[in-house]
Amino acid sequence: MRNFAIVMKIYKNKVRLSFVAVLVVLLIAGCERAYQYQYKEGMVWNTVYHISYKGPASLGDSISVVLDSVGKSLSVFDPSSLVSRVNASDSTKVDAMFADVYSISRKVNEESGRRYDPTLSPLITAWGFGKGHKANTDTARIDSIMQFVGIEKTNLSDGILKKKDIRVQFNFSSVAKGYGCDAIARMFRRNGVTDYLIEIGGEIAVNGESPDRGKWRISVDRPIESADSEIHESQVLIEINSGGMATSGNYRNFHDLNGVRVGHTIDRLNGRPAHTDVASATVIADCSAEADAYATALMAMGYKDGRELAERKKMPVMIILHNGNVWMSDEFKKYVTK
Repeated sequence: MRNFAIVMKIYKNKVRLSFVAVLVVLLIAGCERAYQYQYKEGMVWNTVYHISYKGPASLGDSISVVLDSVGKSLSVFDPSSLVSRVNASDSTKVDAMFADVYSISRKVNEESGRRYDPTLSPLITAWGFGKGHKANTDTARIDSIMQFVGIEKTNLSDGILKKKDIRVQFNFSSVAKGYGCDAIARMFRRNGVTDYLIEIGGEIAVNGESPDRGKWRISVDRPIESADSEIHESQVLIEINSGGMATSGNYRNFHDLNGVRVGHTIDRLNGRPAHTDVASATVIADCSAEADAYATALMAMGYKDGRELAERKKMPVMIILHNGNVWMSDEFKKYVTK
């Protein structure tokens, strides 16, 4: 009887172990079924977003929450947003999102010789690219506006943004879309999602594998001027499995002022639309927000200064000139595929 009891105990243990093993297999299989690639798209901040990720479909609601949070902090088109309140005051307590983009903007401002600046909001409006304003001959008062432009006229300390002149106004449009990509990427990682591509208005954040189980393949458009419709012709195809990418150019966002074509990139040094030899600039960086800001800076700097910055910082950069010539840094060439 004693031997029989021992045998029965061993048998029960085996059954228990077998049950656990089967349960683990079923759980793994369930996870595999749940973690398929999901696709989300929509409109935000007057542009379109497309997102592909391998994870639960329920994260679609979290994507909307993240985008809403970024907009409430950084959107100049929302009169109740944090940046709108900052623009109306000389001293404002800011949140972590504002502090992040402020830090990035300050860094790129310094490294670009101040050619990049997020306090160009009054100039953007004056040249007809801001909310509710159309450029006209009165735009000649640019010199007076320049007196209260410059991120160096502000300071962020202990969570308080202070301005030396209350008229200083921020417009983070040149970094907010990239930051939105990064914010969604951080949400994904908190939820265990490591394979994703996030694109908002052309700015991109990627990580891990694509649905083809390889690197993400992204086409960079050739700059073709078109105000009526978007024409997509590939300039180059890259492969990437981590980081952020952004392309800046004036070939789709411009208008005519008294017979002169005016682009949306403003030169911080003279307050006027930047007229450089650069048609578009593409940057790959650790995060999409930095790539976004640097791409804008390169547009304003022009080819010579932009190339010097890219080589000095060993940045993956592609610059396409108006004459059709293309320059790629050695770091960028590593991403190019056939």
